[in-house]
Amino acid sequence: MSAMKKFPRLRQRRPCVSFFAGMLACALINSAQASTHPTQIELLLPPAPKHAIQTPEQDAAGEKSGRPLPAPEILQPTLDPTLPAFNPHYGHTLKGSLSMASSDVLPGLVGAWIASFKKLYPHVHVNFGPPYEGTHAEAEMNHGKIDIAFVSRELKPTDIATFVTDHGYPPLSVPVSGGSYRHFGFLDAVSFFVNQANPVEHLSLAQLDQILSSSHLRGGSTAKTWGDVGVTGDWASHPIHVYAIKPWNGFEEFVRQRVLDADGQRGHWRKDLHFDHLVFPVADRVAADPDGIGYAGLAFVDVPVKLISIGTEGQFVAPAYSNVADASYPLSRLIYANVNRKPGSAMNPALQEFLRFVLSQQGQQIVRNEAIFLPLREFQCKAARSLLGPTSPGVHP
Repeated sequence: MSAMKKFPRLRQRRPCVSFFAGMLACALINSAQASTHPTQIELLLPPAPKHAIQTPEQDAAGEKSGRPLPAPEILQPTLDPTLPAFNPHYGHTLKGSLSMASSDVLPGLVGAWIASFKKLYPHVHVNFGPPYEGTHAEAEMNHGKIDIAFVSRELKPTDIATFVTDHGYPPLSVPVSGGSYRHFGFLDAVSFFVNQANPVEHLSLAQLDQILSSSHLRGGSTAKTWGDVGVTGDWASHPIHVYAIKPWNGFEEFVRQRVLDADGQRGHWRKDLHFDHLVFPVADRVAADPDGIGYAGLAFVDVPVKLISIGTEGQFVAPAYSNVADASYPLSRLIYANVNRKPGSAMNPALQEFLRFVLSQQGQQIVRNEAIFLPLREFQCKAARSLLGPTSPGVHP
């Protein structure tokens, strides 16, 4: 059964039970529809609480010791059984040193990876400590002061451009973990949503590109009315009002890369969208506008709106917990280890071994143990391992 058949309708309602209880009871058949639509299942996802913008004092505390972890989800994903166990290439003989930095939501996870890796390679010295801040980590990696910049978002285009200017090639961004489901500030999955009155249930990535972009790298032309993306009846003539986030922003960059970009080309936003500087007001704007559509992290969907399934024609996937956890949902997010590796060159053996460990069964079990971020599936780890380049000469995996 496809994800669309499992979760064809996704609605938000005021919570009558707690969030976690709601998750446990999320797949409830709507009895009023069951007789005529036996596969019609409604996912009840209560609005998230309202969150305040982080204060300068909280920013400073996070840079010093990391951001406090939220309460774990009551449900935890199973580890992908096909993940390979880590097979050390060097035994205890490997020596060297590694220096790392990270965003303020990652010290606990990176620290746990380091502690386990040190048991396998006790002669590899690892330096990791404050400040914990993504932009700082990017700059330190570019300047050659650290080996790995763990960043809980995609790199800024300006930082990539600076790196290319300095080195002649882009930094290598290796996925090392999934994001969270809807933890505030911890790389929550992104969703598109419409007003509850809107009849639309799903949109393809190509249709979203028609709505959002001026470049239309996925084909088609600008969609200005709901009829332009397949809505029929009275609603077809309604204008589409888009509520987006002003560049540059982590959510904005993620949506640009996953929706607007295609075939190696960078997509561009339409100029006539309503842009907010931050993500916080977007759900409120859509809830107040029957013709509205917007996007935000799930932790910022804090009013009743209708989340929509997205994907390709015939393969629409809802932002349900299980779909984000198994990475079938197209807007599930990723945490990256960013490194300086010249294309075609061999990676520092200690660095390569560390990343191989992170992308193994043991490394992803550590992600699951922390219970905040979602471990990668093997198809994601396999693709990430392929980015690490050739093994150093004389080593036979």
